[in-house]
Amino acid sequence: MSLTLVIGNKNYSSWSMRPWIAMKAAGIPFKEVLIPLYREGSAEAILKYSPAGKVPILHDGDLKIWDSLSILEYLAEKFPDAGLWPKDAAARALARSVSAEMHSGFQALRQHCTMNLWLPPKPRPMPDDVYANMKRIETIWADCRAQYGQGGPFLFGARFGNADAMYAPVVGRFHNYGLPVSSATKAYMDAVMATPAWKEWREAGDKETWILQHNEVDWPLVRGVKVE
Repeated sequence: MSLTLVIGNKNYSSWSMRPWIAMKAAGIPFKEVLIPLYREGSAEAILKYSPAGKVPILHDGDLKIWDSLSILEYLAEKFPDAGLWPKDAAARALARSVSAEMHSGFQALRQHCTMNLWLPPKPRPMPDDVYANMKRIETIWADCRAQYGQGGPFLFGARFGNADAMYAPVVGRFHNYGLPVSSATKAYMDAVMATPAWKEWREAGDKETWILQHNEVDWPLVRGVKVE
């Protein structure tokens, strides 16, 4: 039975990006259904797929799995050879822990650095709690890389996995908002942004015409062009 992943705008929907990029990186085939968010009829369209009324949601036949982390867990069970979680039990526990911390934390970063991949990258002043979030994330990435990442450029080595997928939108936030990250953090970010999955998502987001004014930090400038 084929998989269908229902997502929101690629430019703005960080939660949609997580399972999408994990599936693409792992070579898991799926059908994509994109519903633009915060438009007339959006809520009704999403409810046709999702009992929670939110995206993303994964359909596997009659089975529905919603919430990004639940989808990633389901995919890891359904496709054990995809390597979405590390094989080593200790590494897997760490990967799940840092993924759960991303799932429930970093509210300041979410609030002040909303996902917007076409935002022109440049440093922007941020409150101290955003920098505190940044430092914690840098520590997480450094710890994962030091313990289990020696075999490749990602958090747990050579394979892009669920933990990388959970932090992929953060890579975009750090990049677009010009946060002052370390050279090691920048190297990890460059590795993520160099993946074919990231590039495909980013290029599709660039082609979108939907604009969410409340997500545009430089409103009325979007993509460097004045919006009338």
